[in-house]
Amino acid sequence: MSRNPVQCITSRALSRRSLLRAGAATAAALGAGALLTGTAGTAAAVEGEGIPASPYIDITQSSSDLFRSKMLHESHHVMQGFAFDNVNRRLFVVQLQNGTSGDDLCVNQVSFSGELLGSTHVPHAGHGVSIGVEPVGTASYIWMECDADGTATDARGTALARFKFVNGGTPSMKKFLTGSKTITCATDPVYQRIAVRRSEGGRMWYSVFPLASAAAGDFSKPLVRFPQPALSTASVVFQGYTILGSSLYTLDGSGHADPAGIDSYVTRIDMNTGKVVARDITRAGSTLVFREPEGLAIYRTAGGETRLFLGFGSRSSMDNVNRYANLFYKNVLVG
Repeated sequence: MSRNPVQCITSRALSRRSLLRAGAATAAALGAGALLTGTAGTAAAVEGEGIPASPYIDITQSSSDLFRSKMLHESHHVMQGFAFDNVNRRLFVVQLQNGTSGDDLCVNQVSFSGELLGSTHVPHAGHGVSIGVEPVGTASYIWMECDADGTATDARGTALARFKFVNGGTPSMKKFLTGSKTITCATDPVYQRIAVRRSEGGRMWYSVFPLASAAAGDFSKPLVRFPQPALSTASVVFQGYTILGSSLYTLDGSGHADPAGIDSYVTRIDMNTGKVVARDITRAGSTLVFREPEGLAIYRTAGGETRLFLGFGSRSSMDNVNRYANLFYKNVLVG
């Protein structure tokens, strides 16, 4: 596949694997950037030094509520991506702005009971499928897409922005990986890493970096880099992702007027092989009106419990213009 200079990794900067941990490809396939075209049993080309194997969340276990039916700053739009500041114990949720063309975003600070604590607006940003947070002392720095490729609801970011969250303030941004296509990110608050997802050569790819390196503007040495594996044989609506240690989690599905129409799935991917290792339907919030999956995030409580959070948008009724945020979590850690 062809790569632009931002995407390219030199041989000096990258130590490629001599073989895939899944076993089916050669080093030559790595150099060619082989794509995963099958399902969970198909090997993917993974570049980088790798990530030490780590405990993972059992996605087959049931989910618990954090909060339900909370309105954010922008009353007419559902939540999108969200992320936690694990040091300062903060939660941030992004959504589209009311009354704009569709690419302007609002970042909400929300309490753990779902109450709005503050917000800031980011114009011409994109869609907000996934965001990250980096704690710096007592401040929270937001990582998210920016410089959207259009002005409608289908607009997506072309660069990553990093800025200090200030309630009611105008973000002062640093921008990275400019010239990208459909770029988003997610942060791992436990292992201090950031995942970048973007379109390269017509396929979505993930690259994972130490968060400190990314904050310094160094994206030259991904720990892992691999194409997004096929999630199923049917068409899926991608709704978010996050990382914890050596695992990447994705959320897909769509909204339904009928609560019985549940088709939301959580998938776990081993980032050292690029393979799907688990995929399971989630029934979290199954009684919500027009329940729609919206985002994933990792949080570790002050007591040391690691949680995988799932977001869902909802309505009070099908004819009500207001939209509500709902958060659930899985907390069974394996390993």
